[in-house]
Amino acid sequence: MKYIEFREIMGREFTVFSLADIRQADPAFHRRRLNEWREKGYIRKVIKGYYIFSDLARDEKILFEIANRIYAPSYVSFEMALAYYHLIPESVYGITSASTRKTMGFPTTLGEFTYRAIQPKLYFGFEYVPSHGRYCKIASPEKALLDYFYLNPELDDAEKFAALRVNREELAKAVDRRKMSSYLSAYAQKSLKKRVAAFWEYIKHA
Repeated sequence: MKYIEFREIMGREFTVFSLADIRQADPAFHRRRLNEWREKGYIRKVIKGYYIFSDLARDEKILFEIANRIYAPSYVSFEMALAYYHLIPESVYGITSASTRKTMGFPTTLGEFTYRAIQPKLYFGFEYVPSHGRYCKIASPEKALLDYFYLNPELDDAEKFAALRVNREELAKAVDRRKMSSYLSAYAQKSLKKRVAAFWEYIKHA
């Protein structure tokens, strides 16, 4: 497969692609071509086995797509999702995601991709957000908050809640308390329920 044909096929189908994706289109493809194209600057490696085109115009949602793909199943959550919804200041380093696989981190030239393990029963509550003709998976505001509290059990008092610097106006607009309560029941954790209640009490009086 010549590069022009490769570019047309992969660019049409994928934001980030793997050798397996290429071989779906061309079973005889030899991976040495990838090395040649990397040396020529046509493509870039994200992590082992995954590549993007070097001239890919990257924005936040493109990075979300890449995060979803290179370590699946996963969806963007925690600090990154909270910042995306403007619930906390946008000073987040890297893309944080939830996955049913083990906790993992990938430092790349595109930034840090971090995945934190959740139980399979908690793999829900994400939305499919349009991204340049495709989509990316990101936690709803309610699920992002719960995921964050779930994996940060030290968040249990007003001082620590204040350190999050939550935008209360955006919180009121973005979060459906009834939906969040429904999601909370799936965690089946009394301590989490108690901490979430304390957080809402803090927001009420802050």
